[in-house]
Amino acid sequence: MRLTLVRHGQTPSNVLGLLDTAPPGPGLTDLGLLQAAAVPAALDGQPIDAVFASNQVRAQQTAAPLAQARGLPVRIAGGLREIDAGELEMAGDPDSVHRYIGTLLTWLEGDLARRMPGGPSGAEILARFDEAVAAMATVVGDEGSVVAVSHGAAIRVWATSRAGNLARALGEHNHLNNTGAVVLEGAPGGSWRALSWTEDAIGGPALAGEAEGGPTGEAPAEEALAD
Repeated sequence: MRLTLVRHGQTPSNVLGLLDTAPPGPGLTDLGLLQAAAVPAALDGQPIDAVFASNQVRAQQTAAPLAQARGLPVRIAGGLREIDAGELEMAGDPDSVHRYIGTLLTWLEGDLARRMPGGPSGAEILARFDEAVAAMATVVGDEGSVVAVSHGAAIRVWATSRAGNLARALGEHNHLNNTGAVVLEGAPGGSWRALSWTEDAIGGPALAGEAEGGPTGEAPAEEALAD
C-alpha cells in the first residue's frame, strides 16, 4: 500500500503556539484554507483510491478539497488524531512544550511505556495509528493508494517509528509544517519504507511564508534533545 500522510493546514492554535490536541478542535485559518485548497494540485497525477482524515475538524477541512477533486468521500479514522497532550492541553509555555516534545523523543528512543503527563503511552499511540492504517488497507487492498490527513506529532512519531529507513530522532530533518507530507510504502503489520518527506506546505513556499505552524511540527529545542 502507498500511504501519503499529510499534516492539516494552519489553525488559530498553531498561530498561538498552543498544544491543542483534543477532538474536535479548531478549524483552519484563512491561510490554512488556502493550504488545503492547494493540496489537490500538489497531488495531481498521483493515483488515490481513498481519502482519510482524523476525527478532528482541521484534518477534515484539509482533506475536503482533495476528496472533492477526486470524487471521493472523506473517510474518518479516529486513530489518526493528534497525540493527546494530557495535562499539558492548551498550554503554550516553553516548559510545557519541552515536556510534550521530550516525551515524544523518549518514545522514539524505545521507552514506549512512558506516558505523556496525564495522557497516553507511546505504545498506545502507535497501536491506535496502526489500527487506523490497517482499516485503510481493508478499503484499498495491498496495492492501493491512500491519502490520510493527520497531525504533526502523530505523523512524525508513527512514520519515524515504522519506516525502517528513517533515523529515530525528531531533529532538523523531520519537522513537518502545515500540509507537509510523508509518503510511505508498506503493509500493516509488515515493513514500511519512507519514499519522501516534504517538510513544508506541499502547495509551495508561497503558502508557508512566515506562518506559525505550532509546536508539534517543529524541530525540538536543544534542551529537549538532551533529555
